[in-house]
Amino acid sequence: MATHQSVGEIKERGYTVLEGALDADTLARFRAELQPFLDDGPFGRNDFEGHRSKRVYAMLAKTPTVAALVEHPDVLAIADEFLRPNYLLTSCLAIDLHPGETRQSFHFDDGGINQPRPRKPAGISTIWAIDDFTDDNGATEVIPGSHLWGNETPDPDSADFVKVTMPAGSVVVFAGTLWHRGGANHSDANRLGITPQYCEPWARQLENMILAVGPKARDYSDRIKSMLGYSITPPFMGYVDGRHPMKCLDDDFDPASTGDGARSEVFWDGEYRFRAVDATEGV
Repeated sequence: MATHQSVGEIKERGYTVLEGALDADTLARFRAELQPFLDDGPFGRNDFEGHRSKRVYAMLAKTPTVAALVEHPDVLAIADEFLRPNYLLTSCLAIDLHPGETRQSFHFDDGGINQPRPRKPAGISTIWAIDDFTDDNGATEVIPGSHLWGNETPDPDSADFVKVTMPAGSVVVFAGTLWHRGGANHSDANRLGITPQYCEPWARQLENMILAVGPKARDYSDRIKSMLGYSITPPFMGYVDGRHPMKCLDDDFDPASTGDGARSEVFWDGEYRFRAVDATEGV
């Protein structure tokens, strides 16, 4: 699906589905890396995590193949249309629904952003189907158009939701303001999904990615390093000891290669006074 069509669907209804985005070999490799953590991990601690679900956090520290999902070019092309440069990876976790899991409560993923609705989403979320998402195994339920709501909240019993059914290897991409929930698993098998989520570069991440991933960040691409937090948001948010944070991983890193300096110039006049106009325009 072309990026412009996907972006249009998110603007109109709040979500889009990219089928067949990952090949079977990548899915199998990822599942093999993840399975030991699912086997050893506990069930959820509350209704939201799911008493019959297992979650694995800090995935870039545990399952290197998840990088193929986090920086999938089709997904990032969509996120690029909604979020400002140097946006961040706010969370990345596996959710394995076991038989008997109940429905989650409706929520929207950028709910931690304390700004009134309706508003532009401060995040873009994805849920990758590692297993087929079906009507009876807990496919994600979304309320089309709810990303445009103001203070309305959905009635859990009468909301006009849609089940996002999709084959393994597909991904649903949706606005951080879209009301949704994990479905109930009435089947006799598990339903595994992976949810990398992205947020504006000025927002606090749900997972403290630099601590969660630690020194393993060196193993990933510069794009992922940037999304973890090794990046600068103009004018200079995110520096470490007065230097670009990528210097913490590579002392020879050239900050000029990021283009952040040029983007920062829109914030300052010729005498380095902060501009009074909306300096984020066009950044």
